[in-house]
Amino acid sequence: MKIIDKYLLKSFLITFATVFVILFFIFVLQSIWLFIAELAGKDLDAMTIFKFIFYYSPIMVPLVLPLSILLASIMTFGSFAENYEFAAMKSGGISLGRAMKYLIVCTVLFSGIAFLFANNIIPEAQYRFINLRKTIVQTKPAMAIGEGQFSKIGTTTSIHVEKKSGENGSFLEGVTMHMKKGEFGTVTTVIKAKKGVLKSDESTNLLQLDLLDGNYYEDIQPKKFEERDKLPFAKSSFKKYTVTIDLAKLNGASEDGAEIVNAYNMLNMSELKYTIDSLQTTFNKDVTAYSDNLDKSAESLTMVYNAPVSSSVVVPKKTKISDDLMDLFPIDKKTLVLDVAKNNINNTIFTLDGYKTDLEFKQNNINDHWIGYYDKILIAYSCLLMFFIGAPLGAIIRKGGLGLPIVFAVLIFIVFNFANTFGKKLAGQDALHPFIGTAAGALILTPFAILFTYRATNDMGLTIDLDWLVLPIKKFLTKQNTNSLPSENTTTNES
Repeated sequence: MKIIDKYLLKSFLITFATVFVILFFIFVLQSIWLFIAELAGKDLDAMTIFKFIFYYSPIMVPLVLPLSILLASIMTFGSFAENYEFAAMKSGGISLGRAMKYLIVCTVLFSGIAFLFANNIIPEAQYRFINLRKTIVQTKPAMAIGEGQFSKIGTTTSIHVEKKSGENGSFLEGVTMHMKKGEFGTVTTVIKAKKGVLKSDESTNLLQLDLLDGNYYEDIQPKKFEERDKLPFAKSSFKKYTVTIDLAKLNGASEDGAEIVNAYNMLNMSELKYTIDSLQTTFNKDVTAYSDNLDKSAESLTMVYNAPVSSSVVVPKKTKISDDLMDLFPIDKKTLVLDVAKNNINNTIFTLDGYKTDLEFKQNNINDHWIGYYDKILIAYSCLLMFFIGAPLGAIIRKGGLGLPIVFAVLIFIVFNFANTFGKKLAGQDALHPFIGTAAGALILTPFAILFTYRATNDMGLTIDLDWLVLPIKKFLTKQNTNSLPSENTTTNES
């Protein structure tokens, strides 16, 4: 390795390390806000909070690493070009491609580390993170419920506690529960109790809440419209009322961080492949079973239609049979046949809707696992992609520092993440192939990486010459205008 290579590599690595640490801290701090309600005011010790953040931090690496490579490469090569260091290298016979040689090797190394990190460390961190949250709730059940505030449990229930006491805050005072009808419905049930006791068992995934000495209120929806204005409700009192809370709902993240609780994020590539094969086999068996059930339903429907014909209908040999099947049935049986046919059709439609919903859910689950599989490969490729965009772009724009490079880096990374997010969403809904959905951002930016690298290595700049396309059009329009001009006519004076 020559001195110039050591200088380039040192400059790039120093910039990369600085950018990575800053961005990693910003991304982790921003993500912690998703779980700030679980950490604040829950009497957790410093070690538990440290583990909570430590297990969640690896999830940020796939976002921070490509962005750090992009920004570091733009800043490094932009600074070299701005200070005419590249001009000095070129005068000494060192091209841009030669200058990028060891940096490409370094980026390939980063890509390999990113792949190993995504395939081994992140799934383990996900698993430990989810189990830590579950353990915290089981050992300290009061953590699930904040004091003096409404704590949301699942999507339909909220609970308010005036005061907590006892070991781990398991004894509650002044408990109020609101239950909605549906996720977006209004509150239909209110439970108020003077006291409550939280109980948990490490062998189960359930949390038990015993409410003592309280009242139960439930809104009643009258059938008659004119009675609804009276707002009737039912009220009952109780000495003890037990509510069971599923810890899976408490371990579920908010909408912004919902991905972390999915099982496919806790598996490496070999485990994902095995799981996908199992899910696909089950899916194919279900399709076959559903098809057989429909065939049996059709056979039973045919038997119902044939029974009246064989027992009640006698067709004379010389009578011409009508094309209308209903003419084969007696008048008193036609209504019965139509009712049976209508009921069978409705049952078949209902069954088909159920089959469709079940198969769509299972197919989407398979797609999610494929997304997790391809995403580990994409993380490695995105590191190379961002380098081959950032390094040529920095040499072209000839600007270092934190000004223009940050603008370009943010714009490129927004496009990359925006395309990946929508692509994965569509792929999860079976609207796109999982590979295309996962690699949407890479597919969009790869042509730009090739274009920037080609133009930077050939000193062509960022402006693209379109004369080959514009000049023929100009010549054609000029020719058309010349032909449309009126010819000069000689005028004669009449005497």
